[in-house]
Amino acid sequence: MKATLTVLGSGTSMGVPTIGCDCAVCHSTDPNDRRTRPSVFIEYDGHGVLIDTTPDFREQAIREQIRRLDAVLYTHTHADHILGIDDLRPLSYHHRAGKLPLYAKPEAAEFLRTMFHYIFEAKYKFGGLPQVELHAMDKPLDLFGVAFIPVPIIHGETEIYGYRFGSAAYLTDHSEVPASSLEQLRDLDILFLDALRHKPHPTHSSVEQSLRIVEQVKPRRAFFTHICHELPHEETNALLPPHVRLSYDGMKLEFEI
Repeated sequence: MKATLTVLGSGTSMGVPTIGCDCAVCHSTDPNDRRTRPSVFIEYDGHGVLIDTTPDFREQAIREQIRRLDAVLYTHTHADHILGIDDLRPLSYHHRAGKLPLYAKPEAAEFLRTMFHYIFEAKYKFGGLPQVELHAMDKPLDLFGVAFIPVPIIHGETEIYGYRFGSAAYLTDHSEVPASSLEQLRDLDILFLDALRHKPHPTHSSVEQSLRIVEQVKPRRAFFTHICHELPHEETNALLPPHVRLSYDGMKLEFEI
């Protein structure tokens, strides 16, 4: 089955341009150097699945004309991946099968339930709440005939989830990909990896570290995300192998799911 993946955002938690920064990338006129917070949207067989609700989700959804959403998967609970949850409201109101389902690692689901108590646990369901239902997941999940498989990765000292779906996988915010998870990334058409910058970082992968992962698992195409303002789009792509590119906001990729 054919699917389309849209990169909603390819930037770091502070986005690019970064507030108050005078660097060349933050002042670049290249639209691919403008990076909102990291998220992707997958469409197949008339369904739409979102990974993460960033603080920029409203603008991302308007830009990409998202009109239907059937499920949301969360990678982890850092602010740049969850704070757009309230902007699910208009899409959840038109969800055709009851409340819009949200899925997260059990510990992440518990955090979300506490963080957004007003949505999930409020005694009085006042108007204007997202119509969503939160589910903990710790194994592959069938969404409309497609398996979304959690891929455990390490973000600093915390285990979070990436996801594999068909011939594609999306991993963001990782400083390490365990050997067992690398085995889940074989035979891919598309692989997304965190690649913050060239210089090492304690909680994120560098360009060089992610290139080593690409060499290990050998996807047909690899794309880097969670990109900071130290990586100009065109200049960095010129240094990468032909099958590896920086992703950019609005990028669309077709693949078999």
